[in-house]
Amino acid sequence: MALNSRLVAGIHFAATLFSVPVISAGIWLAMQADNACVKLLQWPVIAVGVVLLLVGLAGFVGALWRLPYLVLFYLTAMLVMILVLAGLVVFIFVVTAGGSGRPEPNRVYREYRLEDYSGWLRRKVEDRWARIRSCLGSTGICAEMNQTYHLAQEFFYADISPLQSGCCKPPTECGYTFVTPTYWISPISVAANSDCARWSNEETELCYACDSCKAGLIANLDKEWRRADLILVVALAVLVLVYVMGCYAFRASKTDEIFRRYKQGYHGS
Repeated sequence: MALNSRLVAGIHFAATLFSVPVISAGIWLAMQADNACVKLLQWPVIAVGVVLLLVGLAGFVGALWRLPYLVLFYLTAMLVMILVLAGLVVFIFVVTAGGSGRPEPNRVYREYRLEDYSGWLRRKVEDRWARIRSCLGSTGICAEMNQTYHLAQEFFYADISPLQSGCCKPPTECGYTFVTPTYWISPISVAANSDCARWSNEETELCYACDSCKAGLIANLDKEWRRADLILVVALAVLVLVYVMGCYAFRASKTDEIFRRYKQGYHGS
């Protein structure tokens, strides 16, 4: 029984350890400028990780101190949390599926259209846009390009982020003439794209009012959320394996206890 108790405790402690990558994924998202402005995914991920940590600790203590009710709580709660984590993994995969940037002639960076992305993400971004726009404007993501790219050819062949492509310059189809990455000369006639008229050379305006900015933001979120989702998938797979091992070890320990009591009763008679 003592050996099995230590084994079960070790398995539950492993589950506790694998809550750390989940929490880390949430913290990493919170440290990204765009996610910090949007505030959609990082806190749910961190919350799931923290609950997994607490549940794992409960299972560890229950197994180590031989408290069956605490181990049963762990097995039940961990099953629920595994299902929650699996749902979160599937949700991220669904909302980030599909959309991608559109190539433009003689450009390395891509252009982004709002209609190419998840309807759920579009609604969430549009509903919060006034706050998100103000937050993005304070990050310096556009100003830093002026320090890096000084010539048009340097800029046109730069692999800038979707957020910078959508928010910091006018759409390529508008026909603006490059002066600096955030300062462009307007053409005589503006293209039909409504974002062309929304562009401003004011550092506080730029293309923050453009649909391309919202699309670039979503494209950035997609990229970062997929990276976080990969970590969650690995953590989920390991947690499922650890959970199955924990169930088997708990069942084995209970079986050993039944046989021990039976033998004591048999010899006592």
